[in-house]
Amino acid sequence: MAVLKVIEVLANSNESWEDAARNAVKHAAKSVKNIRSVYVHEQSAMVNNNDITEFRVNVKITFEVN
Repeated sequence: MAVLKVIEVLANSNESWEDAARNAVKHAAKSVKNIRSVYVHEQSAMVNNNDITEFRVNVKITFEVN
């Protein structure tokens, strides 16, 4: 039986929400091993002069605990 743990991570990107989610996983992987999945919990964006300037995500990352 595997033991799984979930952490919540906030990340951003100037390109897209998909890129922000990738950034969250890449950053978490620096200190967390055995990442199994990522669930995008929330999405938001910053707007400046009627244009989206930053994409933000709140994700839940699931990983296996050894």
